[in-house]
Amino acid sequence: MFEQSQIQEFKEAFTIMDQNRDGFIDKNDLRDTFAALGRLNVGNDELDEMLKEASGAVNFTVFLTMFGEKLKGTDPEETILNAFKIFDPEGKGVLKGDEIKYHLMSQADKFTEDEINQMFTNFPLDVAGNLDYKNLCYVITHGEDKEQE
Repeated sequence: MFEQSQIQEFKEAFTIMDQNRDGFIDKNDLRDTFAALGRLNVGNDELDEMLKEASGAVNFTVFLTMFGEKLKGTDPEETILNAFKIFDPEGKGVLKGDEIKYHLMSQADKFTEDEINQMFTNFPLDVAGNLDYKNLCYVITHGEDKEQE
C-alpha cells in the first residue's frame, strides 16, 4: 500500500503524536498534539469523534490503515496539476486568488467561505494575490511543504 519511505514518515508522525510513548494514540495524546500545534481549545467531543474513526485502539498498524483509507481516493499529483492548468494557460504556476475563489465557490462541489479561508490560511496568497497551485498540489499528494530551493 505504501512505499518504505512513506511508512517511515508515518512512523515518525505516530511517534510524535504518541506523547506518553505507550504505543497507542489516545485522547490525551491527541489533545497534547493539538496543543503543540497551538490549538488549545479542542473539545472532548471532537477528540472522541476522531478516535471513533479507528476500528479499535490506535496503534501504529491502525494508524497506518487509517491513512491508507484516507489517501486511497487521492488523485496523482499530475492529475491535480492538470486540473489547475486549465486556469493557467500560460503555465506560470500561480492563479489569481480571487479567480480561484470564484471558481471553487461556484462550480461542482462548491466550497464554502470557511473552506476557502482555511485553504488560504494553509496556502497564503503571495503579495500579488496569487495562489502557488504547484505547491498546493504537492502538499495534497505528498502531505508536506516542498522545501524551497
